Amino acid sequence: MTLLFVLQKNVKSQNPLGHSLGALSTAPRSSGNNFPFKNTAPLPLVPVVSAPPANVSCPSGFYSPEDLRPRLARPPEDPEGPGANGRGFITDKLSPAELREKQEGLEGTGFNRFASDRISLHRSLGNDTRHAEKFSRCLRLPDTSVVIVFHNEAWSTLLRTVYSVLHTSPAILLREIILVDDASTQDHLKAPLELHMEPLRVVRIVRQKQRKGLVPARLQGAREAQGQVLTFLDSHCECFHGWLEPLLVQLVEEPRAVVSPEIAVIDPNTLKFTKPVPGDRPRNRGNFDWELNFGWESIPEQEKVKYKDETYPVKTPAFAGGLFSINKDFFEHIGTYDDQMEIWGGENIEMSFRVWMCGGQVKIVPCSVVGHIYRNRSPYSFPKGLEVVVRNQVRVAEVWMDDYKNIFYRNINDLLSFLPGVLQKSYGDVSQRLELRKRLECKNFSWYLENVYPEAFVPELAPALSGSVMLPHGVIRNTDLHTCLDIGEKRPIRKPVILYMCHYMGGNQVLSCKLQCLSKFVSQCIYYDYHVSKSLRHVLDMLTHCISILTYKY
Repeated sequence: MTLLFVLQKNVKSQNPLGHSLGALSTAPRSSGNNFPFKNTAPLPLVPVVSAPPANVSCPSGFYSPEDLRPRLARPPEDPEGPGANGRGFITDKLSPAELREKQEGLEGTGFNRFASDRISLHRSLGNDTRHAEKFSRCLRLPDTSVVIVFHNEAWSTLLRTVYSVLHTSPAILLREIILVDDASTQDHLKAPLELHMEPLRVVRIVRQKQRKGLVPARLQGAREAQGQVLTFLDSHCECFHGWLEPLLVQLVEEPRAVVSPEIAVIDPNTLKFTKPVPGDRPRNRGNFDWELNFGWESIPEQEKVKYKDETYPVKTPAFAGGLFSINKDFFEHIGTYDDQMEIWGGENIEMSFRVWMCGGQVKIVPCSVVGHIYRNRSPYSFPKGLEVVVRNQVRVAEVWMDDYKNIFYRNINDLLSFLPGVLQKSYGDVSQRLELRKRLECKNFSWYLENVYPEAFVPELAPALSGSVMLPHGVIRNTDLHTCLDIGEKRPIRKPVILYMCHYMGGNQVLSCKLQCLSKFVSQCIYYDYHVSKSLRHVLDMLTHCISILTYKY
């Protein structure tokens, strides 16, 4: 027997690349981002350690803490510094100039860039607050390429995303980070970004000359990737302790899976990172409504009993799509992305349907936690606007939903009247995707609803009158007030419905009622608070008892 010992030299605080720690360059402020550029790598890269030899018994774990050292050491942090340990940075008392800078950042990025620019690019998120049982260390894990697409992203959030990956990912598991520039126009994302990333060695930048959107950009990153696993992240994320290893473990145990981390909220106003809390807490999974919009819902009780503890991966009917890992071979086998989708929208629902129906699984891994800034609004304009999103959703319906696509079309019928080109075959040729479905011998959409998402509310495929008046699909309108029942914001689930001005564009005002008088707004149960107005209570009381004297208009 030959024993191989791998010795690693202790890397101290000096920088072997010859750059001073934390030095700021004298580069001018960018009009797109009021923050001085750091054009040098401020920290030493940790040498990559070869994977340890197999240990059949694995009594104390295949990977030791030394084996799992990160690619880049995190610098010491002032515990009282702005945003330190994941705390929020409050920006209430500002000078007039600072207020203008903050407002410019909010308008340009959709979050508080002023706060982000003053938080360390290397900030720590504090102690590891996850459940003590993280993942099995007895598996030899594959390496991964992390692909991050950006378009006019703020300097501080993009770099914090990159450094967060470097500070939390074991060197032996992180093959590379690929930044894909989707034709950014801001100066700080050109030469200054190239100069800053060059010393990091494991970071590569590839650029699209024309803006093509998320799907083409991710496909370009996937083609460039050399890792065994593809990990996709958005450009405004922060990775928590040990986020990568649980994802890779799941892909070893289930190679035909798409695995997503649990997504922690980074507050768009303060950048506070919501840390995971062990114990009995509400947990969610992804879903979709019949307009093919993604949403969240509580895990049904019948599903909860299948999980031995809170670390158990959650099977989800749909996933958010911004952050996930997948074996590269399986990604290519299963059909990558629909490359005829434009810009953004619908690609996550398409992948959810495709993976489940074609022999894979979609899971959320609670032991993997990645924070994400949910913008207050999108700061970007899309070519053709809303039509792009609807066009993508129509492609999903035409390829994967069989006869159930009629429910989708009913729900967006009024919206399509404003977008007539979408249904005049402008959604493109779907023959190659249909051929992919046939070649992979994928299940039908009925199978998906019965086996993956049996809890889904499914409206009638062919609505018909019940008795003489009841129409099982439409809106409920108050003829005196000219208002309609509306679910308002879709989060959180089970909150009171409201009365809102009728807009007749579907969406939050569409009512689907099965012949048994089970009434729901799309996939949301009607729920109301007896403290609401008398007129709304009256409407809902009639609906509850299924008295068919309501005015329907569709």
